[in-house]
Amino acid sequence: MRKKTAIVFVGVISAFFAWGRAFASQKVNPVRESSLTVFADRGTKPPSTSISFPPPAKSVAFSNRVNIATIDDYIIGPVVEEYINSAIKKSEEQNAYLIIQLNTPGGLLKSTQNIVKDMLNSSVPIIVYIAPQGARAASAGTFISYAASLIAMAPSTHIGAAHPVLGGGRWGNLSKEMKEKILNDTLAWAKSIAQKRGRPYSFIRKAVKESISITEKEALKRKIIDLEAGSLEQLIEKIDGRQVTLADGRKIKLSTKGSCRKFIDFNLRYKLLNTLVNPNIAYLLFTFGFLGLIFEFTHPGFGFPGIMGVISLILAFYAFQVLPVNYAGAVLLALGILFFIIEAFTPAFGLFTLGGIFCFILGSVMFFRDKFVFAVGWNFILPVAGAISLWSIFILTKVVQARVKKPLVGKEGLIGSRAEVIEDIAGGKGKVMIHGEIWRAKSRQDIKKGSEVVVDKVDGLVLWVKPLDGD
Repeated sequence: MRKKTAIVFVGVISAFFAWGRAFASQKVNPVRESSLTVFADRGTKPPSTSISFPPPAKSVAFSNRVNIATIDDYIIGPVVEEYINSAIKKSEEQNAYLIIQLNTPGGLLKSTQNIVKDMLNSSVPIIVYIAPQGARAASAGTFISYAASLIAMAPSTHIGAAHPVLGGGRWGNLSKEMKEKILNDTLAWAKSIAQKRGRPYSFIRKAVKESISITEKEALKRKIIDLEAGSLEQLIEKIDGRQVTLADGRKIKLSTKGSCRKFIDFNLRYKLLNTLVNPNIAYLLFTFGFLGLIFEFTHPGFGFPGIMGVISLILAFYAFQVLPVNYAGAVLLALGILFFIIEAFTPAFGLFTLGGIFCFILGSVMFFRDKFVFAVGWNFILPVAGAISLWSIFILTKVVQARVKKPLVGKEGLIGSRAEVIEDIAGGKGKVMIHGEIWRAKSRQDIKKGSEVVVDKVDGLVLWVKPLDGD
């Protein structure tokens, strides 16, 4: 039965893992390759004449509307990429200005590249506003900010630290040549963005190579950003009348005075998907999914743990298509859980428990390659490791107690137990009542009916007894 159950669940996991991989690959393939955007001139060549003049700039009429998209401390990934892409398309359809209120610790390079590409090719002005106070545009946020038509920062904010994390591959470290290749590609991409938007390349170069960050005051002084604003209202007021360049090269003046403001919601679907790709949630899904399947294999026929385990693992595998998972860490994590289970079934008096704790914590720390953006928090690692360790220690304690505890059934359970004489034991023979059962009894001395005796030994179906106070 256990073998059949194991085969069924392994088959289900394999099928759903393949489906999740195919589904996630349709949306994004989080590789480290860079993609440079080439901007083609959309203008048409005028007919050849003896005297030619450049065509006059076309007037662009924008609606009196400002759309506002909010990235509130979200990791830049496929979900945020889709959200920003949707906001840009909606603004283009409505011919409205777009403000992206940005607060992010960074994210995936591939998603960042796609967002930057959409921003640079947008037909509407896009303003990145690093806010509220205390917010940051770190790592991926630096590139997104540089790609905007205008950059504004709230007080007490900072921008920078854009060095790509090149710590290692899924199983080991990247070669020195590969690291240099990725870094040079990122620098070339950063330079193209800076040149396109007319921003200083020196800062983003140092942010990529040296991971420097600067405050809004310094950024404004060095002309990295365009203005400082304490609120959205102040920002909309300050950008009125400013000139920006659209993707096709046309220059326009912003007209935001008295504009209608519309927030683009980060809806329930985005929030759910964004929660799934949260490193801490993916870590918990993988851990509890694995525990659920192990419980189902060891207790076949129960059902619920197995079903929830499969669902949890499918959701975890979906997140793994997006997150930079270190498979060595995942293997250590699974090995730690297996050690806890082995300890429960084949007690080694703490040996497997200690090994399980070590593997579990080490695997949790190594679970993601990017330890700055995607690391699992200790407030998740320690409670989970502690709970599983306590469970394993509890099982081990019960096993040890069971080994040293006096047996309650069988011959061993009868020896030392008290019985009541229900038929006089005379001539060495009689009957006693013990545990609700009547047994033939023998004794080296006569014992009267109603006396209490203690079982001294068991000889087949006969109990040898002695008086309760006897020798």
